[in-house]
Amino acid sequence: MERCRSIVSSRAFEPAVLALIVVNAVVLGLETFGSIANGHQRAFELVYAAVLTAYILELLIRFAATGWNVREFVADRWNVFDFIVIAIVVVPGVRQTGMVLRLIRLVRIVRVIRFLPDLQIIVGAIVRSVRGIASLAAATGLLLYIYGMLGWILFSTHDPLHYGNVGRATLTMFVMLTLENLPENVTMGQEVSQWSILFFISYALIMSFLIFNLFIGIVLGAMEEARGVQAAEHEPDDLLVRLRSVRRTLEEAERELERARQAERAK
Repeated sequence: MERCRSIVSSRAFEPAVLALIVVNAVVLGLETFGSIANGHQRAFELVYAAVLTAYILELLIRFAATGWNVREFVADRWNVFDFIVIAIVVVPGVRQTGMVLRLIRLVRIVRVIRFLPDLQIIVGAIVRSVRGIASLAAATGLLLYIYGMLGWILFSTHDPLHYGNVGRATLTMFVMLTLENLPENVTMGQEVSQWSILFFISYALIMSFLIFNLFIGIVLGAMEEARGVQAAEHEPDDLLVRLRSVRRTLEEAERELERARQAERAK
């Protein structure tokens, strides 16, 4: 158990697992090239089997490092994720379904998040911003529908291809969120009435600037929250590291003092 703990806490452990994930990703990419995959399928299968074996060994080492304590093991959510991704391969029928097996192999690459703290913050921010983004998406959908209806009322006769019904008009408004087709629509609207420019200006200001800025604000706020949570989670670990460092320093000082005493007695 102590041996496994020292392995998990060693500096080489996480880079080695990260390199294994990179190898997994590279092999998955190479398999998509027919010129490489044809005739080498057996070699690919051997590599996948070796990678899976290494993943299982890593998981067993992490489990042993907890003293085979299931509660302590599952307390780390990444351990649960790793276990699911690895264990699902042994589900009956999975290995016989090529597409499902490839998807599972692809999902394993997501494990790279575990070893990149900055990426963990980004993923945590995305998860935490879901509620705010969902509310913003609902408001955006409502505004798109309102502007779609207005577009149908104003331009359905002149441009039925894009505003012939509320569905087409809403789709046109959705594409216009990028402002890519805005100049063409403004030109079309001016053919109907010069006042139509107010319609497109208000749309651009509300949808393309206000909504996007609100979206960025939600994500940035969630990122700050995720960064704070991660810092709080790692604070006990940092304290433990500092305490261990102090303990090693004291032990070294004690050994130096003992050697000095022995030297005096020898005199």
